[in-house]
Amino acid sequence: MTVTAGPGDVTQELSMLAAAAAVAAAFVVGLVVTGLLRGYALRYDVVDTPNARSSHDRPTPRGGGLSIVVALSGLAAWLAAAGILPADFFLAILTGALLIGGIGFVDDHGGVPARYRFGVQSLAAVAAVALVGGLAPLPVGAAVFDLGWAGHALAVIMLVWLTNLYNFMDGIDGIAAAEAIFVAVAAALLSGVGSTHYVVLLEFGFAAACLDFLAWNWPPAKIFMGDAGSGFLGIVLAIMSIQAGWVDPALFWGWVILLGVFVVDATFTLVRRLLRGDKVYEAHRSHAYQYASRRFGRHL
Repeated sequence: MTVTAGPGDVTQELSMLAAAAAVAAAFVVGLVVTGLLRGYALRYDVVDTPNARSSHDRPTPRGGGLSIVVALSGLAAWLAAAGILPADFFLAILTGALLIGGIGFVDDHGGVPARYRFGVQSLAAVAAVALVGGLAPLPVGAAVFDLGWAGHALAVIMLVWLTNLYNFMDGIDGIAAAEAIFVAVAAALLSGVGSTHYVVLLEFGFAAACLDFLAWNWPPAKIFMGDAGSGFLGIVLAIMSIQAGWVDPALFWGWVILLGVFVVDATFTLVRRLLRGDKVYEAHRSHAYQYASRRFGRHL
């Protein structure tokens, strides 16, 4: 007996194809925009010059991570317009793009005092947490903890910390983009590969937007991500992890585990530097990945 696909099946298939095309478009747009940003950075001397604390040894244009901001924001806007992505989740992503991507792009051009960066980061975190509804009740063993306002405050701290954490961990060629791709794809696999759910689509789209940048940033890097990209990566990963907790609380813990390498390295290094009395916002080369790159003599 021949089974003919019904209208619902055809519609779902078309939706899947359209979503796949949108993810592919995010990759192509990001690839082109990164190249344009490299030309812009070279023309206007937006360049990282090596110093005693650098992990690179030649002047390299920076600010290329803005392509990730453009590509992912465009994909999120398409998903929202198609009714796939909830409006509040889209606005949370857009908040990160405008505030974190914006202040990062300005910082890439000459430096913004830490107190102003922290103020913008805090504003973006509060707005994003409010838009996604705060931290979902979380299962721990057989118990479920609903932390209420304390949970929302923890979520704000999480967003601010991951925004800065990604900036700290973006110190050698390819590491930040590669980690973001791994986390996003693994999270999508946890969520369900065959699903058209907006969480899965956005995770694959996020990975595609980072993959195009990695093509330019693979060692030896032709352009650096800069604060515009690294900060945006951090806050979006945090937003997606919190949103995933509302879809399925177990997914939140999956995100925490997947982010473990970056979280442990950055947090351990920060605490150690604080205890030593170092200036935590001063550039340094004491992260585990920086020790590893020096030991093996290359960023790969």
